[in-house]
Amino acid sequence: MSSYILKRLLLMVPTLFFVVLLEFLILNAVPGSPAQTQLGSQGTQSAQSQGTSESYQIFKEQFNLDKPVLYNTRFWISRERVANQLTILADGRRPTCPKGDEPAPDNCLPADEQPESGALINAQQSLSDWGTYVVSELLTIADNHDRRDVRILAIEQLTTNAKGELIRKRGEQLTATEEQYNDRVDTINERIEPWKVSPDASEAEIQITLSKWKVWYDKHRYRFMYPTERRISAFVMDTRFTRYMGNLLHLDFGISHVSKEPVIETLGEKVRYTLAMSFAAIFLAFSISVPIGVWSANNQNTWIDQVTTTVLLMLYSLPSFFVAVLLLKFFAAGDPINLFPVGGFVGDDAAQMTTLTYLKSVAWHLILPVFCLTYRRFAALSRYARTGVIDVIRSDYIRTARAKGLSEPMVIIKHATRNGMIPILTLLGTRLPRLIGGSIVIEVVFGIPGMGTYLLDSILARDYNALMAILLISAVLTMIGILISDITYALVDPRISFD
Repeated sequence: MSSYILKRLLLMVPTLFFVVLLEFLILNAVPGSPAQTQLGSQGTQSAQSQGTSESYQIFKEQFNLDKPVLYNTRFWISRERVANQLTILADGRRPTCPKGDEPAPDNCLPADEQPESGALINAQQSLSDWGTYVVSELLTIADNHDRRDVRILAIEQLTTNAKGELIRKRGEQLTATEEQYNDRVDTINERIEPWKVSPDASEAEIQITLSKWKVWYDKHRYRFMYPTERRISAFVMDTRFTRYMGNLLHLDFGISHVSKEPVIETLGEKVRYTLAMSFAAIFLAFSISVPIGVWSANNQNTWIDQVTTTVLLMLYSLPSFFVAVLLLKFFAAGDPINLFPVGGFVGDDAAQMTTLTYLKSVAWHLILPVFCLTYRRFAALSRYARTGVIDVIRSDYIRTARAKGLSEPMVIIKHATRNGMIPILTLLGTRLPRLIGGSIVIEVVFGIPGMGTYLLDSILARDYNALMAILLISAVLTMIGILISDITYALVDPRISFD
């Protein structure tokens, strides 16, 4: 048994890796992103303004949204591609030619040739994301391009792409060496920040600024050169997935895009609500449905068995959200009974409650939601228990036990029930992830701020880090639940062995 458990635990490592990879790719393949939402909601002009561009860049770097998802080939970006993106931005700044006989301003562009706002946002985002990989191309374009406005934009973009990346740690103090490194990077970044030219600058001014960039580039050329070994490293390591996996090794699920707080702290606050509700629901469901299933198997095909089956199937057919609304209407809203609280996890005066009063308030608030999570499980679990026990009752060793003179309760409880619990144990293992995932519908209806509500809010807000954390925890619990089910198989049925 121990060797089997060890093998299963070792197998969880590659399984979890591929689960993380699949979930990460799916979430990043969804159209749009938090960064695009933040930038796009402020309009095209804001996208190109200095303040918004800087805050947008910081936002992306904080959540690694400026990195490629799985593999990095940005060191192969051509000069023509960079020039095309700069041309789109330059055309977006050109005035629109008026219709009719009105005098046209210099360098105007017809309305039907103006780039769309989406193209402008994508161009700005691409140039920012490419970072230091295109600094050499930007400098060459600023020196040689045939359009003056494109050259000016290339110089402006250099002040963003040529900046060094600071060391940032969440929840940890920087070492003295790291602090010194950040100070040096800050000094360099502050130095190159003013090296821009205005749209109406003269050619002499452009050349003066460009000469500063050339001198500076020659001094820091090593940062922007990518020989074979650096390309191999960047191809794998400088990606969003690699950085996320590095954080996971330290149990760091990242920062929420919405609350800007560590996801692990928010999960710790939410999980207690869901665990209290889910543990109670699972315990009641199994402790009630299993005896019903065993009793029904022992009395199969009787009118009592048929009535029990009918009642349980009727309960199973009632949607939980429908029953939840009815319970609130008739037992919490005062029509006709005002017995239970309308929602929430505990009373409003929780801070002043004693421990016993607090537990009573929590139990009173959870009666209705726990009932809604429990009643639909009665039918399924009791039918599984009934079927499992019926199959065992027909076995030869049960007939042998009866032939030896054992009482019927002893035969059913000690022999038939124990070996007929394998289907139930299978279901018990799959119920572990629900301790974390909770029930979205029930938590929303009853206003319980648990994991289900947090999952729904994260989906609506595209909070990728929170979604990944919830899905990963559910995956781990699923694997642990399946392992527990396999182990309990051998405990309840001596015929099963993993040696």
